Amino acid sequence: MTSAPTSPADLLALLESVERGEVAAQAALSELQHLPFRDLGFARVDTHRELRQGAPEAVLGEGKSPGEIEAIVTAMLADGVGSVLVTRADEAARAAVARAAPGEAELDERARLAWVARAVPAVAGQVAIVSAGTADGPVVREAEIRARLLGAEVAVQRDIGVAGIARLGTALEDLERAHCVVVVAGQDAALASVVGGLVAALVIGVPTSAGYGAAFGGLSALLAMLASCAAGLAVVGIDDGFGAGTIAARIARASAPAA
Repeated sequence: MTSAPTSPADLLALLESVERGEVAAQAALSELQHLPFRDLGFARVDTHRELRQGAPEAVLGEGKSPGEIEAIVTAMLADGVGSVLVTRADEAARAAVARAAPGEAELDERARLAWVARAVPAVAGQVAIVSAGTADGPVVREAEIRARLLGAEVAVQRDIGVAGIARLGTALEDLERAHCVVVVAGQDAALASVVGGLVAALVIGVPTSAGYGAAFGGLSALLAMLASCAAGLAVVGIDDGFGAGTIAARIARASAPAA
């Protein structure tokens, strides 16, 4: 093996090789030396998270230099993680990811994302993501990409806010099939309560900073979701598509029927 095993399958294969006598114990120890993290001096990269939780560590681009981002992504890929996602990635950060993984990196300027997918889990579980308005698009995209990288099947329905409630009908089939639903909404965030009262699946509300006046940069949406009377609704922080996508994918995969 050329890198430290970071997935359950890789670690099992290494242990089985030791058991069969194909790999010496000392050699196996060398391969495991970077678990559970790789110390880069300026960052301690958690290469063990995918093995522990089934979801690799992501990289927050804000506050990091392009060189730091490139080094972190390079280290994660060298250690065999299934995917790398860099969020809040400006143009320089996206370019750094592209340098770390030439020909592999995928970029989304509007959502400020960059990612590399090398070994995404087999698809299991259905996530439905609905948004109240077009302005919520970047947060929707962040949730969508993270959920897909974790192996969930994702259906996205955009711009079905309660200002035109009839539009919700176009999303009902996806909502009814989903093992987990993500509702992304700014302004008054009323869509979260509406969906939370309709579907059987757990609902994750993502308040966004879209809006003006009394929206207060997403605070009104956050408080409205937290005050919802929909009992099956949980809420993440403002604009936290990453968190919602992670939780939704893990719920969906755990809820899906065994293959």
